[in-house]
Amino acid sequence: MKKLLSLIAVGMVLSLGVAHAAEGDAKTKQQSKMGTCNKEAGDKKGDERKAFMKECLSAKPAAAPVAAKSEKQTAQQEKMKTCNADAKGKKGDERKAFMKECLSK
Repeated sequence: MKKLLSLIAVGMVLSLGVAHAAEGDAKTKQQSKMGTCNKEAGDKKGDERKAFMKECLSAKPAAAPVAAKSEKQTAQQEKMKTCNADAKGKKGDERKAFMKECLSK
């Protein structure tokens, strides 16, 4: 019976530690966003600062990096298709060498 109670107590302590760690990560992200908005607010004061901070903190991250990655990926895919078409008939080391050179251009 004592072993069972000990195991339950240890389990509860461990679960509280995990919950606390997850909560700490969420605060860190919010605090980071708060710091960034605070720097961007600069010398604004009063209602102007309040409105700016409200908008800044509620803003979602920009989607531009995802679009840039998508364009880069599309360009790479096109290059791969072209090189693949040009490599028809080549096999083994010859194909491997050709693809390496073609893709590095």
